[in-house]
Amino acid sequence: MIVRGEERIIVQGITGKQGTFWSGRMREYGSRVVGGVNPKKAGTTHCGVPVFASAKEAMSAGGFEVSVLFIPPLGVRAAALDAIEAGCKKLVILTEHIPVQDVMYFLSAARANGARVVGPNTAGLVTPGECFAGFMPAFESDIFTPGSIGVISRSGSLGTLICLNLVQQGFGESAFIGIGGDPIIGTTIRDALITLDEDAKTDAVVIVGEIGGAMEEEAAEYAASMKKPVAAFIAGSSSPAGKKMGHAGAIVMGNKGTHDCKRKALEKAGVQVLATPSDVGRAIAQALA
Repeated sequence: MIVRGEERIIVQGITGKQGTFWSGRMREYGSRVVGGVNPKKAGTTHCGVPVFASAKEAMSAGGFEVSVLFIPPLGVRAAALDAIEAGCKKLVILTEHIPVQDVMYFLSAARANGARVVGPNTAGLVTPGECFAGFMPAFESDIFTPGSIGVISRSGSLGTLICLNLVQQGFGESAFIGIGGDPIIGTTIRDALITLDEDAKTDAVVIVGEIGGAMEEEAAEYAASMKKPVAAFIAGSSSPAGKKMGHAGAIVMGNKGTHDCKRKALEKAGVQVLATPSDVGRAIAQALA
């Protein structure tokens, strides 16, 4: 899922501390934030945009394509369903620690209504030079600058590091897709890889993965069919088996989800696996040459 500059965005939870700060940064960058949602402050103006009682009300008032959720964990299910039922087609769910049954419920509702979800536990989406949705530092030009490299990351911080290295080595990004670090998420690495493969502005892709789960192996199956070059960095090469490291999804069980298993699957698919994030510029330059 890629967010575009012309798409209208609402922020559910806009009046909270984080919602306020990042709504301001999004608007300053050029994101079309057209409203916010807080039932207790409906009818007011916040961050220069109207506040509505619900996403349905916001849709009736003028419409939107994207909703960014700055909502506490136990309130996410209701907020997500509100946006989905309103007709929103792209949801960016930043919250972590959402009950698993709630995540399964609203992801099922999203599929039934043709909506795409990024997250939970995502840092968001960035389209350099156009807009961003979430809390990635899109406004830092030494990290995000317009270019042709798509970046997919389970981690916001590691994704930022990869983007920093890309820009320092003369590249720019076509899009950043932070898929989130939870074990159950709306957009997988494979999903994001397909999106960037179909994107005309993307010439190459970098995957920032980590141990745990099987998303990287599943993405490798698709990468094998791509004409665009793909590089990958997999965090957790020194992590012991059976230990959860960092993200909720980063747990290794037996031989599944290990760094070695992911590396072998990706390399078999023709993906260049990086030893360190600083290798990304060299790898992309070689691939594009």
